[in-house]
This record gives sequence, C-alpha cells and structure tokens, in this order.
Amino acid sequence: MTLSPIRIGLVGIGKIARDQHIPVLNANPAFEIVATASRNAKVDGLPGYVSVEEMLAGAHDLDAVSLCTPPQDRFGAACAVLAAGHHLLLEKPPGATLSEMEILITLAKRAGVTLFATWHSRFAPGVAAAKAWLADRAPTRVQIDWREDVRQWHPGQEWIWEPGGLGVFDPGVNALSIATSILPKPFYLRSGTLSYPANRAAPITAALNFVDMDEVPIEATFDWLQTGEQTWNIRVETAEGDLLLSKGGSVLTIDGQTVIDQPEQEYAGIYQRFAQLIGEGGSEVDVSPLRHVADAFLRGERVAVAPFES
Repeated sequence: MTLSPIRIGLVGIGKIARDQHIPVLNANPAFEIVATASRNAKVDGLPGYVSVEEMLAGAHDLDAVSLCTPPQDRFGAACAVLAAGHHLLLEKPPGATLSEMEILITLAKRAGVTLFATWHSRFAPGVAAAKAWLADRAPTRVQIDWREDVRQWHPGQEWIWEPGGLGVFDPGVNALSIATSILPKPFYLRSGTLSYPANRAAPITAALNFVDMDEVPIEATFDWLQTGEQTWNIRVETAEGDLLLSKGGSVLTIDGQTVIDQPEQEYAGIYQRFAQLIGEGGSEVDVSPLRHVADAFLRGERVAVAPFES
C-alpha cells in the first residue's frame, strides 16, 4: 500500500528555506509542498500567500506546516497552525522565549498533532556516533569553538541583531544543541562574557564557562567575526582518549583517527524524523539548547565593543 505524501506548507521564504528546506522537501517522497507564505517572496509553481492565516484558509488540504521565519515573529503563526489542527515543524531556535515553547507544547497536545522543534546540527553525520562513544566514558574537559563570518552566513538579515534574534547565539545554539546531545551528563553556566557592538542589541561574541555535576569544565567560545576558514569544533577529553567533532559535526575524529567524514545532510535527517514523528503520532521538543542561551543572557557579563556594520 502506497501512502499519500504529507502535504506541507512552507512559511518564510528566505535564505534557509531556499538553501535547505525546499530542495530537501522536493527530494523526499514523504512530502509534497503545496503552498507557501511570505511577506516578500514566492516560489515558482506554488501558491503563495502573504500570511500564515491566508495560507491556512486556502483550499490545500494541508497536513503540516514548516515555520522558517525569524523567531521573534513565529509564535502567533505557530499558534494558528496548531489551532488549525496541522502538524508543525519549527526551525531553530524554536521560539523567542522558553515560555512560548511551554504554550506551544500544551497546544500541540490539546490538538493531538506533532510538534517538532528542530536542531539541525544534531543530524550532522558524526553526532550520533560521538554520543555513542561518550555514553560510557567520563569527560575531563570540553572545549567548544564556534567561529564564523556573520557577513557570509547572514547577509542583510537585520533581525538577528534585534532583541530575540540571539546575535552570535544564532550559530552558537547549534553547538549547544550538539553538546546537550552528546555529553553524558547535564551541565550549567557558571560565568560568561557577552560582547555587544555599540550599535546592536545582540552580542557578536561570547565566552562561556559551563560545568557539569562532576565539575568538569566545559568552555565555549562563539565568535561572529571569523574570516577565512570557518571553525565549528567540539573537543571532548576523557581518560580513555579524546574526541573531536569538526566542520559542525560532519567529521568525527577519535585519538587522531578519522572515524566519520561525510557531506552535510542535516535537513534531510530533519524531515525524515518529522515524517517518522507524524507516523508515530509523537512530538519532539527539547528546549535545553535554548535554555543555555537564556542562561547566558541572564548570567553573562555584558561588555560594549566597537560598532558593527554589515
């Protein structure tokens, strides 16, 4: 018996939607894009609306919706989708606040639909193997270095500098999503420094000092001023050897030996998981990466630095 594809609407036709969501959905027979919603863009060959509400009112027999809008504007749209009884996928970060997420979880349960808060970096090729290797080992030190060029990855995206846009934590939360997945014990923030450009409302660098319940140091450096080669590394030292996830999790090295080195296919993994959750009638919402970001804003020392111009 051949199952019908999941009829999905895509909301927010920006860079991430065009680079990742659209090509991945088109390549996955479990889904069919039937409509889009965006204030400023359309996709050739698909019905396009200027709002989520207009898209939901259209006669497209939607099963699911994928929200790719900036987090500051996502909550109302998410509530509308759940109220309409559709399954919902949220780009990272899943919301602007933790309280929003609590409400969405309640609404999804009430509607009996799937809610999937995605963390795309968890689907990088080396992450699952790193988690398995660390499961029965005790880390002694963890170093996270996540450095990239904001001009390259977020050209002209002013929302990332506004309250709720996260600034350098937009990429930094990717590292935290991996760390919260692979490390065998939970950790918490002890201190940190957030550097804010004088003309921006969000940080451009962050230095964070975490520890786990065994006082194992977990140090994270997030930097949005990197030029040249980009750096996305997580190094975990243990008494039984050292593990390195590099290139955002695409490469896994253990004691200097490359174990996994594969092309990035994170969004393919996201939509495979979404289809699976819908089929099982389940949801998956882990807010721990966002909680660590919130803790950084709560406890981190704020330092003013030179203005930044994109």
